[in-house]
Amino acid sequence: MSAILVAEQFLNGLQLGVTLFLMAAGLTLVFGVMGLINLAHGSLYMVGAFCCAWVSVKTGNFWIGLGAGMAGAAIVGAIMEMVVMRRLYARDHLDQVLATFALILIASESTRWIFGDIPLFLDVPPEFSGTVELFAGMTYSKYRLLILGVGLGVAVFLYLLIGKTRLGMRIRAGESDREMISALGVNIAKLYTLVFALGAALAGLAGSMVGALSSVQVGMGEPVLILAFVVVVIGGIGSIKGALVGAIIVGLVDTLGRAFLPSFFRLFMENAEATTIGSSLASMAIYLVMALILALKPKGLFPATGVTNA
Repeated sequence: MSAILVAEQFLNGLQLGVTLFLMAAGLTLVFGVMGLINLAHGSLYMVGAFCCAWVSVKTGNFWIGLGAGMAGAAIVGAIMEMVVMRRLYARDHLDQVLATFALILIASESTRWIFGDIPLFLDVPPEFSGTVELFAGMTYSKYRLLILGVGLGVAVFLYLLIGKTRLGMRIRAGESDREMISALGVNIAKLYTLVFALGAALAGLAGSMVGALSSVQVGMGEPVLILAFVVVVIGGIGSIKGALVGAIIVGLVDTLGRAFLPSFFRLFMENAEATTIGSSLASMAIYLVMALILALKPKGLFPATGVTNA
């Protein structure tokens, strides 16, 4: 096993991790501020990817498509919050799960009706196509490095937004005591819509950027949503820092497990048996890690009363 291969898979794991962070940050923001379980968050990821792909094809410019993906997801998210979500805040989590599951079906069929069943494809922007040499003997995709940089940049942005701005102060106050902040003149309904749209825009950003690495198709958000929920549980519900750390853990465990576990078992097993067992354990690895972390820290790595633990 070469050091270059390990380094490459490590970077792949980091890239997957920051992509999951973009999804998980929106989930943990919404749950931390509103107490809402939103299964339809993956649909916003899909909406962003489709908007980005469609606009990119029409304009021939990936960056315009990327902005359209974020804007499209944010607009759909804001409409979703105003029409459906705000009726669920006072309801129990079972009602929230059922309602947002229905939104998944509605979003999937609406997307299929608008764009059809044929997957769309995004081209990597020319300036980020190809590879770059990181050190002697190792090259890596420029575009994957871009995703890594964008994800880390968003993490810094959220830290500054939540911890250092007046809006962040209102978000923290709205989570802690929504009745008091309403009495002080803050429009809590608009604040909730803004937070939900921000989370949706982050999901749209993730979908748009990942769309250039794979096909854009109906239902693409659901598998990522499952991983994002694992990230939130590992990191601690309501914690932006926890979402980042949890996402990196999940990204590395999943990527390195799939890359190296089958090879490890081949050291003392037949090839076919090692591949089967290694692949199975790799698929289970993130859930085993989640179970271990919850056994030691039931509230996650960075438990928070809300998004104050940014």
